[in-house]
Amino acid sequence: MERSLQSMQLQLQFLMSKADDLHDCLVNGQGQSDRDALAAALPSFLYTCQPYFNHLESTARSTVSQNTHLPYEIYKRLLDFSQQLCDRLEQLVLTYASYSLLCLDETEPNSMSHFCIGQSQLGRLRLTVFRYCQLTPYLARVDTGLYKRMRWNVERLRDHQQQQQQQQQQQQQQTPADEEQGGESEEGKAQTAGDTEYYFLCYEDTPKAHAEADSDSQGVSRGNVVRTWSIGQWVQVKPDPATDDIYDWITCEVPQASYHRLLFLGTDEPSSCSATDYLQQLLLSHQTAE
Repeated sequence: MERSLQSMQLQLQFLMSKADDLHDCLVNGQGQSDRDALAAALPSFLYTCQPYFNHLESTARSTVSQNTHLPYEIYKRLLDFSQQLCDRLEQLVLTYASYSLLCLDETEPNSMSHFCIGQSQLGRLRLTVFRYCQLTPYLARVDTGLYKRMRWNVERLRDHQQQQQQQQQQQQQQTPADEEQGGESEEGKAQTAGDTEYYFLCYEDTPKAHAEADSDSQGVSRGNVVRTWSIGQWVQVKPDPATDDIYDWITCEVPQASYHRLLFLGTDEPSSCSATDYLQQLLLSHQTAE
């Protein structure tokens, strides 16, 4: 394990060095051709970092759900590597945005508002983590007062027997067109993959219950507002998830959802690794209850 940690640390140093190179090329670059090349290089580099994030997260977190005995110090070192790279990539994306090489507005089709920072499996749950580079409104076109910082896609995997039965049913229901295309229909693939739930790390500014107002001020002043962080679940309200009317989905340009708070984290923003720790504990506790 110690040799493995040394190898992962060397990989971290290599990726951090590559991030520094991209930053230096941006700052020192000249000409439109350089800008275009750099704008294309950043998404490619983020993609290159994915296997490393996945390895760190899966090695550290999957052992927790499997009750294997990974020493706590090693667990922390793995997540520290992940946190260091996450922070560096976030700074790099923000720097590129400050040079107008990319857009962080989630409503824009080609924006880079967030990036993936790893995937792991907790029992029958597959957890994929995304980090927003800046605070982003919870809903794109509705002011809810909530701003998201992280998202977790939690996919509920079916056991092997259920998957086999479902695949047999899909094969029996397959149309000749599906067979000519060489496999399952898109609907069959979605069913095999299982249901996906979405969780967010968000903050909101709320009035203090017993704060003293600033002198000569009325209503809620800046001193009477506190920023609180929480983890909650996306609960879709529009279109209705239970509806069978396809036109409800076609005519809904942007889905809307309420925010079901599950855990209050206080006034201090947690790191990305700490926030995932909190969600992991929630998910594992629900698994145990089930």
